Amino acid sequence: MKLNRRATALALVITAASAAPALAQGAQKIAYIDSKVVMARAPGRQAAEDTFNKEMEASRTQVQKMGDSLQTMIADYQKSQATLAATVREQREAAIRKKQEDYQSRAGALDQQMQQRQMELVKPIMDQIRKVLDEIRQEDGYAFILDAGSEAGVIVAADRNLDITEKVIARLKPVTASAAKPDSAKSPAGPRPAPAGVTRPKP
Repeated sequence: MKLNRRATALALVITAASAAPALAQGAQKIAYIDSKVVMARAPGRQAAEDTFNKEMEASRTQVQKMGDSLQTMIADYQKSQATLAATVREQREAAIRKKQEDYQSRAGALDQQMQQRQMELVKPIMDQIRKVLDEIRQEDGYAFILDAGSEAGVIVAADRNLDITEKVIARLKPVTASAAKPDSAKSPAGPRPAPAGVTRPKP
C-alpha cells in the first residue's frame, strides 16, 4: 500500500492552511518533517498495510479462479469447434461471451472495492497525522511546516534543528485497522482486460 503521496499532500495542506496568517503577521518560524519517515513509522500503518495486502490477495485469488475457468471454457470450445453444428457453436460462443462479461464486471467491482478499502484503512492514520501537525504548528507558533520527503523536492538543504519529524511520530497513537465491510462496492466498475490468451472465439 503506497502512502507516501498521501503524506506529502497532507504536509502541503498544513503548510497552505498556515500560510496566510503567517504572512499577515510577518512570522518567520519554520519547521519541517520527512513525511516518508512519518508514514513508515506511524503506529498502525504496518497493520493497515498487512490487512490490505491480505484482503487484496483474497480478491486476486477470486479473480484468478474466474479467469482460469474462462480460459478453460474457451480451450474446450476451440478443441471441438470444428465438429460442432452451427447452432451449437453459436450457443457455446454466446455462453463464452456471457462468462467473459461476468468476469470483467466482477474483476472491476473487486478493483473498486479494494480502492475503497485502502482509503478506509489509511484515513484514520492520515487524520491523526494531520491533527498532530496542526496542534504542533499552533502550540509552537510555526508559520510553516514543510515536507522534506516531498517528491516535489522543495527543500534541498535545512538546519536539522528545524526537523520535527520525531516530535510528530512521538505524538501518534496506535490506530486499529477496521474490519472489511462485506457489502461494500457491489456495483461493477469499468471494463477490465480479459485474461491473457482469452479472445472472442471465431465462428
